Amino acid sequence: MGLFVQKYGGSSVADAVCMRRVAKRIRDTQADGHQVVVVVSAMGDTTDDLITLAKQVNPEPNEREMDSLLATGEMASSAILTMALNAIGVKAISMTGHQAGIRVDGTHLKAKIEAIDPKRIHRHLKQGFVVVVAGFQGTNRRKDTATLGRGGSDTTAVALAAALKADRCQILKDVDGIFTANPRVVPKAHKLEVITYDEMLELASCGAEVLQSRAVECAKNYGVVLEVVSSFVIKPGTLVREEVDTMEKMIIRGIAADKNQAKATLLGVPDTPGVAARIFKTLAAANINVDMIVQNVSAAGITDVSFTVGRDDVAKTRRVIEPLVKTIRAEGLNFDDNIAKVSLVGVGMKSHSGVAYKMFDVLAAKKVNIEMISTSEIKISVAVRATHADQAVRALHTAFGMDAPTKKKAKKTAAKTATAAKQKQ
Repeated sequence: MGLFVQKYGGSSVADAVCMRRVAKRIRDTQADGHQVVVVVSAMGDTTDDLITLAKQVNPEPNEREMDSLLATGEMASSAILTMALNAIGVKAISMTGHQAGIRVDGTHLKAKIEAIDPKRIHRHLKQGFVVVVAGFQGTNRRKDTATLGRGGSDTTAVALAAALKADRCQILKDVDGIFTANPRVVPKAHKLEVITYDEMLELASCGAEVLQSRAVECAKNYGVVLEVVSSFVIKPGTLVREEVDTMEKMIIRGIAADKNQAKATLLGVPDTPGVAARIFKTLAAANINVDMIVQNVSAAGITDVSFTVGRDDVAKTRRVIEPLVKTIRAEGLNFDDNIAKVSLVGVGMKSHSGVAYKMFDVLAAKKVNIEMISTSEIKISVAVRATHADQAVRALHTAFGMDAPTKKKAKKTAAKTATAAKQKQ
């Protein structure tokens, strides 16, 4: 008997049929002798629909009011799922982020969890309830509701698992686990049985939509056992865990593409000490996350500075940087939203050379131009035209030997393995 935290995404609870199916899955988990805490996202495309509605009445809505609006999607999901559980004889109670004891910082739309008081959840669990928590939200020190950003329900689930000392945190989605690449883009991508926290963290930050990067970081920091499984089919998923020596045998674990990127370029920036600090201090003060940064070689005492931000942050970036253009005596500012970030990730890079060369060579052969580059110990990312992103991912997936074998090849390999085993006996 253990304590399981299960998180169900929007497609898993998209309608009444999905809700009833999820309720049965939860009932079966409890019937196996486990206590269950459930975290839910908003139903289907509810969050996108609410954002669209808000922008129809105000193109740049107040962030506090946006949080108040967006949090309702998860609240509705938790209440409806609780009703579905009650209908099949399961004692269940729904809770908002506030009722679940989730306290967040003062940032709206991208709040971070500061603390969780799980007393009330523990009390309901001891009474035999399944506790259904609205994900993606918490309450700040001003008693206002604040949301955690896209994919924030994953973070809610992992943080609750840490606070409750759960035996496992399961992220249930409409996919069977974590794949070597997006299977919708790369049909030959295959499911991974295991991936390290660091690899998953890099993939998530590079555009893989299976898990939110903050959720993975939280799991790593608190040692939460994380498993990504299908909410539609009961079968093994992918475990996210600490690195082990055997993982270095696979050089590249996954490939991701992030098309929600835009490049900002400050033109003619004076090449003097302190200017870069002023630029990025201004962005940080506005809670704008910057990813890739490139500064061109100085000529005649001036240079161009380029950096990437999320496409959703373009309007805010323009608003806070334009006044700075005159202050630092730059020549101008422009934006390019036709770019994407393509990334290779794998702990094996730490002990293998030539990965960057091979990546650049493959892209050159496909006539994909590289505009920016960034690297870490286990990641190489390049910025390319958004229209070339899918082609780049497929080419790299094949070049690094990551394509799943065809059925014919798989049978042949299995036959060779069986023959070799007999010969050893």
